[in-house]
Amino acid sequence: MPIGEIFRVALEALRVNKMRSLLTMLGIIIGVGAVIAMLALGNGAQSAVKSRIAALGTTMVTVVPGQVFAGGIASANDRAQLKVSDATMLAERGTAFGAVEPEMSRNQQVQYVGANTSTNVTGAPANYGEVRKYSVAAGRMFTESDDAGRKRVAVIGATTATNLGVTSPAGLIGQTVRINGTAFEVVGVFAAKGGANGFMDPDDQIVIPLGTARFRLFGTENLRSINILAPSEDKIDDVMADAEKIMRRAHRLAVGRPSDFQIRNMADFLNTAAETTQVFTYLLAGVAMVSLLVGGIGIMNIMLVSVTERTREVGVRKALGATRRTVLAQFLIEAIVLCALGGVIGILIGTGTAAILHSSLDWNTEVSASSIVVAFLFSAVVGVVFGVWPARRAASLDPIIALRYE
Repeated sequence: MPIGEIFRVALEALRVNKMRSLLTMLGIIIGVGAVIAMLALGNGAQSAVKSRIAALGTTMVTVVPGQVFAGGIASANDRAQLKVSDATMLAERGTAFGAVEPEMSRNQQVQYVGANTSTNVTGAPANYGEVRKYSVAAGRMFTESDDAGRKRVAVIGATTATNLGVTSPAGLIGQTVRINGTAFEVVGVFAAKGGANGFMDPDDQIVIPLGTARFRLFGTENLRSINILAPSEDKIDDVMADAEKIMRRAHRLAVGRPSDFQIRNMADFLNTAAETTQVFTYLLAGVAMVSLLVGGIGIMNIMLVSVTERTREVGVRKALGATRRTVLAQFLIEAIVLCALGGVIGILIGTGTAAILHSSLDWNTEVSASSIVVAFLFSAVVGVVFGVWPARRAASLDPIIALRYE
């Protein structure tokens, strides 16, 4: 029998049982749609993390407090402290540093006219924008003289300005906001950086001079981190080695004693984040593919029922000269068509779900062509794998016994 005739007979058999065919495809539809949607979420998260880290600058090296060790045992609660004096020593003794930018921060309540919001308030020197790759959309960045004079001036992030009910950044310049009850003059508003997620928004912050935060607001010498700008990516290793040597000397750590600080660079963050999100993506895809396997089992069951119902039909076809290969191809094509149609519908549902999540919930989603191809090919393979047994069972029927079947 020509291959076209085999396809026609297979499609006609599916058309006769529309509802059963649709219910059979449902597992494949859900599976393919779930795989594409989950991969879109994973890929979107990976791209978002990469863009956020790249926006910070790949040449930035960060020194953060490390674990405290007492008698060779790490304390579960205590962390070592970074002091302003550490940042001063790094700035004075660093030979390959482009810039040194210490930070201290706390979450504070901010009030402006009748609006208020809780946001992250960061104390930093005037080079904060240079090191952190922020640009000012309106007004100016505070200066070194503002920092030295401990002036109560602030530069506000775009999200914070929106939370305070400000529609035009320029309209906030010169206005007074209260941070934990202390009045600050707004001298600038940062341009939106983007890359917000459910845990962090780089635009939801207020930056004030380090001296002001140190003496007028926080009353502490402890720093959250010290950021060091390397001249180029080739110099990152030299900068990290230099920073470690200076910090160990500042903390008076003897040779062989573990460091009570950690030095990280953005490339490490990027690689770690990429690996983490990739594992997360594969996990989501694996969970979604389970439904594809369930759908394949459903197809096998329905095809076995179909073989039983059409036993007399198979007997007639064999009596009229149909070969074993022809019968095998007919039932196998039915299973493949079911999975292929389910795969196409699942692709449409998966891409539509990803688009809805992006538009309605503002989640980062990214549907890749490779995920569509993989999901479709996997559904076709499921059709072949789970359709072979019913097809072989139909092809192996004895025509005489089949014709007697009631």
